[in-house]
Amino acid sequence: MSGVFISFYLDEDVNVLLADLLRARGFEATTAQKAGQLGKTDEEQLAYAVSQSMTLLSHNRVDFEALAQAYFAANQEHYGIIFAVRRPPQEILRRLLIILNQVTADEMTNQVRYI
Repeated sequence: MSGVFISFYLDEDVNVLLADLLRARGFEATTAQKAGQLGKTDEEQLAYAVSQSMTLLSHNRVDFEALAQAYFAANQEHYGIIFAVRRPPQEILRRLLIILNQVTADEMTNQVRYI
């Protein structure tokens, strides 16, 4: 991947309004629902995000932390995972914008962030 702007894939437990808020600010963002990924396992969700070169955003810290560790152990690349505490979409966006102003898509590769 070679990019400056992070593209987001929101797993199914993240409010879809957040994708709209990100797109309104010029960022690429899609949801599990829009991508036809509802009901898929966490492994499938992350694999989809990887296949699309997108950073995964989730509230599911425990399962995706384990997957991030598995990717690391297997020397597999992902395009970043961001864990957000459940808050209103506008608050999550505010926190995401801090990251978006400091980190490029390339720098997000294989990173895990918490907001």
